[in-house]
Amino acid sequence: MEFDYSPKVKDLQQRVQRFMDEHVYPNEKAYKEELEANTQAGKRWSPLQTIEKLKPKAKAAGLWNLFLPVDSAHASGYDGAGLTNLEYAPLAEIMGRVVWASEVFNCSAPDTGNMETLARYGSEEIKAKWLKPLLEGEIRSAFAMTEPEVASSDATNICTRIEKQGDHYVVNGHKWWISGAADPRCKVFITMGKTDPEAPKHSQQSMIVVPADAPGIRIVRPLNVMGYDDAPHGHVEMYFDKVKVPAGNILLGEGRGFEIAQGRLGPGRIHHCMRLIGQAERALELMCRRSLSRTAFGKTVAQQTVTQERIAEARCKIDMARLLTLKAAWMMDVAGNKVARTEIAMIKVVAPTMACQVIDWAMQVHGGGGMCDDFPLANAYAHARTLRFADGPDEVHRNAIAKWELGKYGAYGKDAEAAVTRGA
Repeated sequence: MEFDYSPKVKDLQQRVQRFMDEHVYPNEKAYKEELEANTQAGKRWSPLQTIEKLKPKAKAAGLWNLFLPVDSAHASGYDGAGLTNLEYAPLAEIMGRVVWASEVFNCSAPDTGNMETLARYGSEEIKAKWLKPLLEGEIRSAFAMTEPEVASSDATNICTRIEKQGDHYVVNGHKWWISGAADPRCKVFITMGKTDPEAPKHSQQSMIVVPADAPGIRIVRPLNVMGYDDAPHGHVEMYFDKVKVPAGNILLGEGRGFEIAQGRLGPGRIHHCMRLIGQAERALELMCRRSLSRTAFGKTVAQQTVTQERIAEARCKIDMARLLTLKAAWMMDVAGNKVARTEIAMIKVVAPTMACQVIDWAMQVHGGGGMCDDFPLANAYAHARTLRFADGPDEVHRNAIAKWELGKYGAYGKDAEAAVTRGA
């Protein structure tokens, strides 16, 4: 594994960093003020012009769809940046320093995973109708998987029904934590549900593309994470009530939902980890600056031994997480997602836990300020804590890692492969 970035990646790093310095960081205050103004005007779920005005600038700068890997770019007919996972990692880290920044570059979840899914598994008709406008940033999307009635960490539990009726499928189900569904620009759902409850356990589930304006879709409410509702993006509770969808919208065919989930969630997991490293880096930077500017008991907070220990430990944890992320990305590039499954599972455990700890230490150094929105730390912590659940909880990934490790000495290998899919 090569530890230095190529001249191409170094150039992109400089360009993304320059864009962040010139356009994103100076607009953090404007973002908050616009969201507050929209709330007071009863338009909390309206797209924020602070972000929308930056998107054409990112396009013009050649910093658009940087996430799109080479294989998906070819499949979509859209070149994008044509980067490998390893090449994209340092760019996602820079974007991750501001929670909303990745949307400016059309590199935000769940759209990135949905675009890759449509590029790899969608028909030409689906690509033309949904993938192209997503790649252009004209619409947004959602991924409807998690359900409130079952433990969705075991995806075989998912009970939404996708039933064939003539030349259509009818979708009935109750979902929640569906990110992006509250956004008025959300025009399509990739939805997971059972097509055949009698089939073998891992062949019961399928995925289907559901237009957001289909009759029978009902948004119940936006959910919040530690008080943050992530407007206008949102995470909603919703119902599919006798939603009729053309049969051609099924992806790959019935019973292949788990196969698609693995193809979709591997890159999604590692993208989250890349961005979390950026969040942790910013938290460490804020911690250092704050500790140097505050005095307590005759010394700066930075001179307190406990602060120095935490700064040192944070530096170690961030760098270790980055190296593991880069290894996972490299493995995905050279051997594929399936071979890299252990590394993906490991970083999915390590990065959110690391980010939560580093952000927590930074909040502690900030005192009361760390608990309010005068600094980006409280929001960053809520986001990082969520990612210990998203794309599979820590426990599922740890179990899979342990079983793969034990499998070197005997049984468990096949069990682990199924487990990480269930935790998708």
